[in-house]
This record gives sequence, structure tokens and C-alpha cells, in this order.
Amino acid sequence: MSNAPKTWFITGVSSGFGRELALQVLASGNRVVGTLRNETQRSAFNELHSELAHGVLLDVTDEAAITRVVGEVTETFGAIDVLVNNAGYGVEGAIEEVSLAQARHQFEVNFFGAMAMIHAVLPSMRRRRAGHIVNITSTGGLITFPGLGVYNASKHALEGLTDALYQEVAPLGIKVIAIEPGPFRTLWAGASMAHVDNIIDDYLPTAGAMRASLAQRNGRQPGDPVRAAAAIMQVVNSDNPPRRLLLGQVGFKQVGEAMAARQAEIIRWADVSIGADFPPGE
Repeated sequence: MSNAPKTWFITGVSSGFGRELALQVLASGNRVVGTLRNETQRSAFNELHSELAHGVLLDVTDEAAITRVVGEVTETFGAIDVLVNNAGYGVEGAIEEVSLAQARHQFEVNFFGAMAMIHAVLPSMRRRRAGHIVNITSTGGLITFPGLGVYNASKHALEGLTDALYQEVAPLGIKVIAIEPGPFRTLWAGASMAHVDNIIDDYLPTAGAMRASLAQRNGRQPGDPVRAAAAIMQVVNSDNPPRRLLLGQVGFKQVGEAMAARQAEIIRWADVSIGADFPPGE
């Protein structure tokens, strides 16, 4: 059996989950190709390990660049064993407050960027009948919050894509995992958060309250990115990884409560739901 390092391709390694995961993958003796947005960040990333850390400049909204970079990485290092779609950000604001341009860019990064990366790596994984695709979604891809509707929508879309992809490639030996973090101590609610310019007073009790809450809790979230990275490493290295993994006690509780309430509502309206069919025999 070869002892050659595996190659992880992780988008967005300058901070947060991406950086912590890259550090742990490097510490395990495996190679990390990490995407960054400027040369200063790229040079700093390369200094993490003289042989195994390889920073590349890449904007995940640039499909042609993705194809080129993945081709160069494959030619230089061989197969990409693990793709981690981590790059993303949030936009806060009530649905009416968020411009269509902001909404489209949110989807370009959080959804279409991940899809473009998947398109680039899947042909090689299919040929080898091996590989892992890890999509960092969010508890906000399973539940929603006022003031984060567009972000939630982008992560719901990525959840749907991930779940369908899981079913399509499982027979081909490729593992697909959705990682669903709750509130973690990253830059997501701070420097990485995009804000709206058009504040509407009618939404101050809902979207406005969420805006204030995010600002107040920023830097004090209970989730630890180092432990999150270790959890991601654990599931990728397991023989039978989960289809999805919630991260953090807050998200675990919120999603559980929301799913229980949804199930109760489905049951409460079951007669109306079932009654929409033709009667038996017709």
C-alpha cells in the first residue's frame, strides 16, 4: 500500500473552518491545496509546510479558472482525494431589504461555486471509483432565521444538491458529506458578513433583531473551529461516514426542535395532504 500523502483541495483557507481544517490535514502528513484571494495570503499559506501546503489564487465564481486550477493541480500532484467546498459568506437583511444583485452573488459563491468545483473534480473521481466531496453547508441549510433568508436559501440549495449527489455517486464508490455547523467563532458574523444598505423600519423587530443579535454574539459563539475541523477529519477518515453531520450544541438543539415541530405539523394536516389524491380505484 502506498504511503504517499493524499491531496485535499479546500476552498477558502485564509480563516475559519478552512484554515483550521488545512492545519490539521497538514499535521496528519497529507497535502493541502487551498484557495486564497490574494498573493499575500497565498505566500503565508505556503509557509505552513514547505512540501505539503500549496496555496492557489482562485475565485470560486470563475468557472474557467476553476477548470484550469483543478487541471494544474491534477497534473502536478495526481488525483484530488478530498474536495472540501468551504468558501462562502453570509448576507444579512430581510428578503425585501436584500437586492437581487446581492442575492445572485450569494448564490454564485455559496451554491454555484461549490457546484463548479464538483463538476471539475468528479470526472477523475468517477474514473477511480474513489474520492470524498465535503460540502460545508449550515444549520441554516435545514432551518431558517428572519434576516438571513437569502443566506438560508443558498444553503438550502446546497443541501439539496449535496443530498442528490450522495445518491448519484454512492454506487460509484464516492463519498459525499454535508457538514452543518451552527454558530462558531469564525469571521462569518463579522468581517465575512455582507450587509444591506436599505433598512426598512417595519423589519426592525425581526430582521433587525437578528442583525443586533449577530453583532452582539460575534466573537462569543460557543462553537470551536478547531474541534469542528477535527470532527470533519474524523468523518472523512471513517469507513462509513454520515450523509450529514451537525456541528455544535446550539445547532444540534435548534435543528432537532425544528424537525420535531415540522413532523408534528405534517401529522396534524395529514388528512388534508392525503385527501388531495384521487379516491382509491379512480
